[in-house]
Amino acid sequence: MQRTYIAKLLEKAGEKVLVKGFIQAIRDQGKIKFYVLRDVTGTVQVVIAGELVTSSKDITRESVVAIEGTAKAEPKAFSGVEILAESITVLSLSEPELPIPILEVGETEVDQNIRMDWRFLDLRKPERLLIYKVWTEFERAIIEYCTKEDYIEIHSPKLLGAATEGGAEVFEVKYFDRKAYLAQSPQFYKQMAMSAGFEKIFEIGPVFRAEPSYTTRHTTEYSGFDLEKSYIESHQDIIEEESRMLVHAISKVKEKYRDEIKKHFDRDIVVPTLPFPQMTLEEIKTVLAEKNVESKEGDLSPEEEREIGKYVLEKHGHEFVFVTDYPAHNRAFYHMRYEDRPDIAKGFDLLWNGLEVTTGAQREHRYEQLVKQATEKGIPQESLQFYFDFFRFGCPPHGGLGAGPERMIMRLLNLDSIRDVAYIYRGVKRLNP
Repeated sequence: MQRTYIAKLLEKAGEKVLVKGFIQAIRDQGKIKFYVLRDVTGTVQVVIAGELVTSSKDITRESVVAIEGTAKAEPKAFSGVEILAESITVLSLSEPELPIPILEVGETEVDQNIRMDWRFLDLRKPERLLIYKVWTEFERAIIEYCTKEDYIEIHSPKLLGAATEGGAEVFEVKYFDRKAYLAQSPQFYKQMAMSAGFEKIFEIGPVFRAEPSYTTRHTTEYSGFDLEKSYIESHQDIIEEESRMLVHAISKVKEKYRDEIKKHFDRDIVVPTLPFPQMTLEEIKTVLAEKNVESKEGDLSPEEEREIGKYVLEKHGHEFVFVTDYPAHNRAFYHMRYEDRPDIAKGFDLLWNGLEVTTGAQREHRYEQLVKQATEKGIPQESLQFYFDFFRFGCPPHGGLGAGPERMIMRLLNLDSIRDVAYIYRGVKRLNP
């Protein structure tokens, strides 16, 4: 018999069905038992009676089973349907004592570090599963948008001969007889695609940052979404592109998972309106000074990000704000600068409810100016000559962005920690599981 997923059972009411999944709960009433069976689509109540009560006495919670029986419409059941079991096959028996609770009534959430130790069990919870269903739809919608807009997907190398961003925040690895580095971003290779004439590209792939940080928003390995586009007039073109893309992605998530997100995370998904609000760094500093928020020179501290997020939500009714006009000395050497204000970069950050989720800019595509800016940052030309060569034989004006999907999903679902969003979290002290 072909398996039926739990979400499709109501369509099979009155028919014989085969279901498979984990036994989430067992309620024993002596002559009759009730199972709650869980698969990737939902849960259903299973009624166990007769000789099956005796033959199933050793089955434990979280065991994996296959159950054949009759699907019966039952308005009083939590899923509107139940199964009258006729046979039970144990596919994998669970040990009776679980190291962390899965869905026990009245259980409080255990320490996050312990949950991370037993991540595969932690992920069995429906709200955890929903995170990755939402992420899948969000990413699918981004790819859909990029494909519709004729972006080309690339897959850049993650083993590099030189650090992308410079500095100490790189993982060094032994590469045969020399050193290599894990990619901090695909930046150089996105720009190489512009020089190659691809015009519009995107990439979704791993990013590695050797940051000794223990915050709830940092991780040493994460998924990155990157986009680059040629023949732009300024970084405002990239701002407009990302705004449209996010409206599309959030709309798709709301359409598919609005009710489940509300149920599990008590979050009402808000599709943002266009255009997104923008503020210069100087304007933000002025607003926050009036609120007596301590200022970080040339950038925004986490507290400043949170406070300006609250301000924008209250003033504009918007969860997003683009922050522009950062000092050039605080931005990457390849960010283009204003001709009339060479101390200011043509770049931006995007904050979503007070959390930075994107950094972008118009790039410097003029060879001499790019080398000059790298030299000013103390980056030797010879160490990046392969990169500078991209701009020696013609390269269109271009710009792009790098975004963190984990942080976006944090804000989309109103979660507090990136550790609950990352499928397997990597941090300074965590390299397992």
